[in-house]
Amino acid sequence: MLIADLYIRVSTDEQANKGYSQRDQHERLERYCNQNQITIGQVIFEDHSAKNFNRPEWTKYINHIKKRSLKSNLVLFTKWDRFSRNAGDAYQMIKLLLGNNISPQSIEQPLDMSIPENKMMLAIYLAAPEVENDRRSLNTFYGMRRAQKEGRLMGTASYGYVNKCTEDGRKYVGLKEPEASNMLWAFNEIAKGKYSINQIRLKMNTMVQTLAVHHSTGQ
Repeated sequence: MLIADLYIRVSTDEQANKGYSQRDQHERLERYCNQNQITIGQVIFEDHSAKNFNRPEWTKYINHIKKRSLKSNLVLFTKWDRFSRNAGDAYQMIKLLLGNNISPQSIEQPLDMSIPENKMMLAIYLAAPEVENDRRSLNTFYGMRRAQKEGRLMGTASYGYVNKCTEDGRKYVGLKEPEASNMLWAFNEIAKGKYSINQIRLKMNTMVQTLAVHHSTGQ
């Protein structure tokens, strides 16, 4: 009798940007099992990147496998990129699963591992998501470098400043009070050379707290 654990994974950015849905994956996997007379064991929901297998729910699942506490002989997922986006790690994990008599299988990209030629298809299915990740990282790197060359600040503005946007959509950094005045005071004190940076930091924290108390009491 075939007993399958269902692995349903989506990372936050994938769900937001690509429309992946845990519910949709679950429905497709359940339908596949019903059509093929496969008994469903565990259903594992994961909200984590597939760049490696350091994922909370997957780690728990592997621990159950190693303890021989599962009766399943299959782990099903919709596509191979739900399983992994790192070909090297994926091969090692497949070996571990098969060594524990559990076969990993994608219902939309099924492969008969007993056919040698299918290993070439497996390599493609596993490498494609990794290449996509690498390309995205490279594009991000070049985009950030270009922005820095143009004098644009990347990420959240530092203390004393705030991220703003013009009417035509151009982003820039503007001053934020009273934080900007606090930073100006701190730099002036550093320039005097009378106090250490840590002493100035503590004095500024005291000033900020005092202003906050006055503001809350209306003084």
